[in-house]
Amino acid sequence: MDHQIKSKERVAAHGEVFTSQREVNAMLDLVKQETERLDSRFLEPACGDGNFLVEILRRKLEVCRGRIKAKQYTQLQWEQAAIQAVSTIYGIELLHDNAFACRERLLNLFKEEYIQLFKNKCKEECIESIRYLLSKNIIHGDALTYKLADDSNRWIHICEWGFIGKGMVNRRDYEFSYLVGENEGNDLFSDLPCKTYKPVHFLKLTPQAYGEQI
Repeated sequence: MDHQIKSKERVAAHGEVFTSQREVNAMLDLVKQETERLDSRFLEPACGDGNFLVEILRRKLEVCRGRIKAKQYTQLQWEQAAIQAVSTIYGIELLHDNAFACRERLLNLFKEEYIQLFKNKCKEECIESIRYLLSKNIIHGDALTYKLADDSNRWIHICEWGFIGKGMVNRRDYEFSYLVGENEGNDLFSDLPCKTYKPVHFLKLTPQAYGEQI
């Protein structure tokens, strides 16, 4: 998908103009090594429907594909690496349809790569872990007010996903307003978390695992 405007009305109302694929690649090439590092985090505070984030994930999945071809990864190792790659991608978007489309584009990119590599060996629980990560990391919100773009008036929370031994994942939630405030450090997650969770296996990342309602 390589479009720059959806309608003149949306441009007038929201200043919505999408970045072209050529510009996306040119800008990401300036930090090429980071886009190919699986644990390097990216946060886009006005992500639209995901032109930048989709390209970042594509590059990370290419790294994972290369390691499969070089026989450095088993399928399980690829799954963990690919899930980690998705967990490092964050977006905040004011318009609900864009946030939804961004999640779907990222999910579909992952599924296409997964099926292409492993065909009938794909695991539904792996896809569901990806779906859950995207539901948390791609946020329908306003990065300027630090709040969700709904009627709840709740603060945006950003999840940190830390991969530890034996395929386990530590989740810690942070208030976005503190992460980007005047006292933020060099690390996105340098502040104290507002909530922590017990470790969960990377193939078991679901709302139920965190006691959330569907």
